[in-house]
Amino acid sequence: MDWDPIPPQLRGLLRTLRIGARRATGGRGYGSHRSRERGAGLEFVQYRGYEPGDELRRIDWKLYARSDRFYVREAERESPLAIWVLVDASASMQQADEARPDWSRLDAARALAACVFELALAQGDPFGLALTGNDGLSLLPPVAGVRQRDRLRMALHEARAGGGFPGEDRLDVLRQRIGPDDVVVALGDFFDDSAIALATKLAAARREVLAIQLLTAGERDFPFTDGRRFRDPETGAELPGDGPAMREGFLARFGAAQGRLQARFDAAGIRHAVHVLDEPLEQPLRRLFGRAGRP
Repeated sequence: MDWDPIPPQLRGLLRTLRIGARRATGGRGYGSHRSRERGAGLEFVQYRGYEPGDELRRIDWKLYARSDRFYVREAERESPLAIWVLVDASASMQQADEARPDWSRLDAARALAACVFELALAQGDPFGLALTGNDGLSLLPPVAGVRQRDRLRMALHEARAGGGFPGEDRLDVLRQRIGPDDVVVALGDFFDDSAIALATKLAAARREVLAIQLLTAGERDFPFTDGRRFRDPETGAELPGDGPAMREGFLARFGAAQGRLQARFDAAGIRHAVHVLDEPLEQPLRRLFGRAGRP
């Protein structure tokens, strides 16, 4: 498809990023999801003594000529990670700032999700999408390749924010589908406790979870200088108030809530970043997928 949500300035950055897993699980290895296998590999690791059943083509004949003993080369081979991108598409994700009303939380989530798809595609890893919103759940299981990338882009393009975050009963199928070696990248505002619970439960079940919280500049700064009605997009509840009079109290409560959220993520072992809509998209990507952000 022609629709591409990734800004051109991010294309170069993606070449410097990588999705890796911290957990050592089974044959997946540790860190950059390598596994040491007896066979041809991508990067040489060490020699070991020949064992019956080893392929003769793997014997290092030059080393045999010097030592009169048979040695074979061991290498590290890339093992694919299944990468899930979870996008919150509940009604609060349609929120945008007055300075840029055409750039919502969901728009930022689309762009960041598409970046994760590109990273997975470059690594040869299968990747899938879960959309949680409109009181339901939509799943596209992980598959590798360009056609999958285009299929998931189309799903993102068609996604519309609405309704609430699905309940526990509807999320069971998602928790069952995400395997113990999978990586989960969750994108949302994390204002709904069900979204936080989903991420922390996946992490408690030894899934590798990364989270990017999406906030508006209004939530960060509360710059309102007039009287207005503040409306909850999911419940429809309205609160009239005077902006300047409310600012100090709002920022104190909002900061405290942010501190509690970050503490829950830290306790669960979830790597996380915050993206505010007026800030560069590259910041959360560098934090979670750049060299400094990788284990």
